[in-house]
Amino acid sequence: MAKECQICGKKSQGFRKLVKLRGKYNPSTKKRRYPNLQWTRVPVGIKKESFKEFAGKRILACTKCIKTLSKKK
Repeated sequence: MAKECQICGKKSQGFRKLVKLRGKYNPSTKKRRYPNLQWTRVPVGIKKESFKEFAGKRILACTKCIKTLSKKK
């Protein structure tokens, strides 16, 4: 299973960190940042359109989507 949010599609990002030492940049390693994904169950009677297709299922979602999911409006 891919490390990707099933709702918004957020996935890992690669980046390089440059370290400056005595006026020169040292070659540095590449790093990868992963989103904070957690297993959550979507309620059956959800009203928000972006979550309707996942109603009643257990999905892997990022914390931003879980926070949006918990809002009642």
